[in-house]
Amino acid sequence: MRVLFTTFAGTGHLHPLVPLARALTAAGHAVAFAAAPAFCLDVEAVGFPCFPAGPDEPEAGWATLVPALRDVPQVGEAWTALFMRHVFGDLLPRHTAPDLLTLGQRWRPDLIVRDPTEFGGCVAAECLGIPHATGREGSFRSLARWGDLIGESLNGVRRTHGLPPDPEMAMLYRYLGFAWVPPRFLDPEASVHPVMHFLRPTPFDQGGAETLPTWVGSLPARPTVYATLGTAFNQRPDLFAAIIAALGDEPVNLIITVGRTMDPAQFGDLPPNVHVERYIPQTLLFPRCAAVVTHGGFGTVLSALSSGLPLVVIPISGDQPRNARRCTALGVGRALDPTEVTPATVREAVRTVLNEPSYSVNAQRLREEMVGLPGPEYAAALLERLAKERQPIVAARAGETAAVS
Repeated sequence: MRVLFTTFAGTGHLHPLVPLARALTAAGHAVAFAAAPAFCLDVEAVGFPCFPAGPDEPEAGWATLVPALRDVPQVGEAWTALFMRHVFGDLLPRHTAPDLLTLGQRWRPDLIVRDPTEFGGCVAAECLGIPHATGREGSFRSLARWGDLIGESLNGVRRTHGLPPDPEMAMLYRYLGFAWVPPRFLDPEASVHPVMHFLRPTPFDQGGAETLPTWVGSLPARPTVYATLGTAFNQRPDLFAAIIAALGDEPVNLIITVGRTMDPAQFGDLPPNVHVERYIPQTLLFPRCAAVVTHGGFGTVLSALSSGLPLVVIPISGDQPRNARRCTALGVGRALDPTEVTPATVREAVRTVLNEPSYSVNAQRLREEMVGLPGPEYAAALLERLAKERQPIVAARAGETAAVS
């Protein structure tokens, strides 16, 4: 079987797909990725061939190509909706789908697995007459909501390639989808599509030979707090500075990663309990941590909860406000409005999740629920079945698994 993965150019989009891609490779299948040309090096660094497809982000950002994004602050759900409509729903699939169609004729995949924000993949699959799947669902919008966001623009892309209108947005979940999340993490009002299968979150974050810094092994015997704003929304030195000021005098070890494009030296002389690095694999660091301060990205939140760690969430944009609400509703963390963050509010929130046992207890309960879910090998078997049967695979909700024979 030949499986083509398509993804938006971002580590937060690529890394969640890697465990499934590796499971398919281990089962003897041929796997390749398609992504923006400049991002192919990142894909190849995690061990997969990558075909260039679609445009690279301009150096000055997507707003240079999308007038609707100009002069709009990159915070909040209103900006997210604009970005979804104009970039994910129109600009990218309009330029990516033709490249994928050319690639499909040459490489001839049996099916396509797409990052759920990458819509050129499902358009190309329908043109090629092959089944497709979403590889990492996190938003759980209803089809009607997807229609409101991107229906008009995505139907325009379909029309360009001779496909009929899809007013119900059925294309998005026509065959199979994977949700690497425990069902209880979802909002009670979330729309779970019949072909969506819940799987055990399987964090991946080592794009090369990264290891723990040597100084981690000699940290004092006190709680270690890890802080990150992810890889896409990390250009907020003000928030990093507030976290440092909040915890610089606390009886904790504070480890901050600011991303590969930021210089840790910009924060000047640090308190002795604070360590700032560009990047540390969370899967290596979390076993040593007691709590996490984060922007609330889906990958970071689920990775922290996979380790049973309570959180302080400072949501900036994208799916982060929704993730923050679920963390507070489940009692696994506290949420802070990024426009109201101060050293005092961060300090109080971190003290709370460290000192009130209920946060850790609730996080551990959620971790135990994750352990009981099927993993990447089960997802790979479902894809094998999809390639063979070419029919939707509806999840068996009672047991959260479906037959894979």
